[in-house]
Order: sequence, then structure tokens, then C-alpha cells
Amino acid sequence: MAMVKIREILEGCCADQKVTVRGWVYRKREGKELIFLLIRDSTGVIQCTIKKTSPSWNEAQKLTIESSLTLEGTAKEDKRAPGGFEIGAETITIIGLAETFPISKDKSEEFIRDMRHLWLRSRKMNLVMKVRADVLDAARQYFKSQDYTEVSPPMFISAAVEGGSTLFGLKYFDQDLYLTQSSQLYLEILIYSLENVYCIAPSFRAEKSRTIRHLTEYWHIEGEWPFADMNDLMKFEEGLMTHVCQTIGDKCQKEFAELGADIAKLKAVKAPFPRITYKEAIDRLKPKNPQLAWGADLGYEDEKVLAEDFGKPFFVYDYPTEIKAFYCKTYSDHSEVAMSVDMMVPRIGEISTGGAREENKDILTERMKAQGLKPEDYEWYLDLRRYGTVPHVGFGMGLERLLVWMLDLDNIIDAIPFPRTTRRFYP
Repeated sequence: MAMVKIREILEGCCADQKVTVRGWVYRKREGKELIFLLIRDSTGVIQCTIKKTSPSWNEAQKLTIESSLTLEGTAKEDKRAPGGFEIGAETITIIGLAETFPISKDKSEEFIRDMRHLWLRSRKMNLVMKVRADVLDAARQYFKSQDYTEVSPPMFISAAVEGGSTLFGLKYFDQDLYLTQSSQLYLEILIYSLENVYCIAPSFRAEKSRTIRHLTEYWHIEGEWPFADMNDLMKFEEGLMTHVCQTIGDKCQKEFAELGADIAKLKAVKAPFPRITYKEAIDRLKPKNPQLAWGADLGYEDEKVLAEDFGKPFFVYDYPTEIKAFYCKTYSDHSEVAMSVDMMVPRIGEISTGGAREENKDILTERMKAQGLKPEDYEWYLDLRRYGTVPHVGFGMGLERLLVWMLDLDNIIDAIPFPRTTRRFYP
């Protein structure tokens, strides 16, 4: 009797055949003459029926929600069953009999979040994690198609990328180090050897924001490459975004349907994306926010207003230098403007930030001093400008923010298996 995955049965590959499945009890409904079990494995959920005359009746009666088991029986098509197929069970072997499962339909959202280690078994989280994996796969496909090399930067860093109050400091033996806010500076090192490079790795920000789009530990899709300008950067980003959206739109239709997410908006994503300057963004927002003036950082609400106007991914570029990091390149004829660009999407606002990097050692040193940084702490970074400096660009995209937009999730904590926020770090 063949051991099969539930997906194979639901796809019609095993109709009228004897099958064996392994998994867990997802739901149970018990009558006097018939027991209905919904069994789940990593690939899907299928209905199984056990008649009172079956030798497996006694074992079926013992089963509790989330008990693990092996079940043997005949797969058959039944349009009344969820998924259109069911298994008529003949033999049940209980592997692990579960105690009373604490998560039920009437439990609060807060309780479910506290029981994350069990909630990850839910159908919703199963589907989200599968889409997440496919998004990562699609991103890697695009980078590879453009001749980029994946690299592995460190998580412990000695020099801050952005500095400020969002750094997590830690004791590293007898030294003070930090958890990385971005792998950008290390990717810049590697462009001098490999040219086009990228990484997909965690970043850490000690932000005390409590919004649907903030995590203290999130996954960053970051790329850096030489001999490029702002136009090259935006073209690459829209190419990446288009490829990911079109790939997921084709591959994950069943997952989106079951999650109730709007897959049409992914299929509508096509390059080129609209582009507006920061100044144009301020002018658009002024009627709704009269206090907004040049030099102000766009807040979450501002970004959402802009994004709703466009209704699809778009770019805002040329930000004020004073609100950007020391490494941002500025225009030689108007240094108050930095070559920085954000990609934004509806409901979430900014999902990526990038720009041209300052390649002139002297200007870079002055920018560091102006922001209260010590150039001696960044000697290795300045060395990159001493020995064969080149114009270069890069960006970082938040994977979880991308998923929140793609899957219409209510909160970013549902876009990652083990969310870390200001209040959540268990398990």
C-alpha cells in the first residue's frame, strides 16, 4: 500500500487506490455510525471516514485534535468532501495521542499569538510560510538571472550602518558590538571582488514602533553593484518586483484562494513603475497635511496616502540629505538632495530603500563627521574609496512587508514564523 502525500490524493492521482497517509488530526466530528476526521500533512487536508463496522473504529474514537497517526484506506472521489476527495479508513495506527489542544475557534487573537509554537500548525500559517518560501525562491531566481552572486555577511558588526537609537548593542567577549541593521556595508566590500552581489539575511532594529509593519528582527533582501546609477537601481528593483509578483501569481493561486488574498494585484504588477520626487510627494500631501514641509521625513500615514493614490508599486526619490544616512551620495550642484529612493505599495507604504553610495573618500569623511560619527571607526569602509573606488548603488527590501502587501495580511507578525517585536520574543 503506497505511502502518499495528501496533495497527491487531492490532485486525483490516487482515486480508487489503496493508500497510506501520515499526519495529524485537524478536525474531528463523531456520530453514532460514522466518524469524520480531517487529516493534515504538510501538503494539504483531506477528509477520512470511519464506519462503526470498521476494525479501526475503536482507535478513531480515541483520537484527539492534533494526535499524530498513520491511516490506511481507499482514496475515492466525493464532491461533498472538502477538496473533492476522501479516504475510507480501514486501519488507523496512533503514533502520538495528543492532550486537549489549547487552541480552539473561540480563542482570542492575543491568545493565539502567545501560543505561536502551536499556531504555526494552523492552515493559515502553513500557507503563508509556503508562499514566503516561493517568494524567496523567485527573488533568488531573478538575482541569478541578472548574474548576481549570493554572499553571506556577518550578523555581529563593529560599525553601525545607520546608527542612532535603533541599534541592538551586545557584549562580544570583552568587546562592545552590535546586531546588524543592514548588510549593506559588507556587500559594498564584496562588489570589489564579485561585482554584482546580494544576500537574504536577518536585520535587527531596536525600534519601539507598534504598527502592522514593524519587527525588531526581519529578513532583508539586499543587493549592491558597481558601475551603476539611480536609473539602473530603479530598473533593477522594478524588474525584481515584477518577476516575484508574476511568478507568485502563477505558482500560488491555490494558496491565495484559500487565504482569501487578492492575487489580481500581483498579476497587474508590470514595469516600469511610476516615479515621483520627494518634492512632488510633499506637494501631493500638502492638502491633507499642511504642516508637512521640505526636510520632513515621510511618516507611515503619509506613505499610505501616497500609496493609495497610485494603487500599485511606485518610487519616491531624491530625498533631503539631512534625513539620510552618511553613505548616501548627493548631487554635486545641489548637495541638499540625496540620491535615495524608496519603493512603496498600498496599505504598507515603504517596502524598500536604496540609492547611490558616496564613492568620494573626502566627501564621505565629511558626511560622517557631520552626523557625529568617528571616521576612525570606519577605516575599513574608507579603504574601499582609497583603493579603486567606483560609483555604485544598492537597496534593501523587507521580505515581511512585501508579504503583508502580497497576502493582504492584517499584521506583519503573520509574515514570519517566529516574530520578534517590542513585546514578543517567545518561543
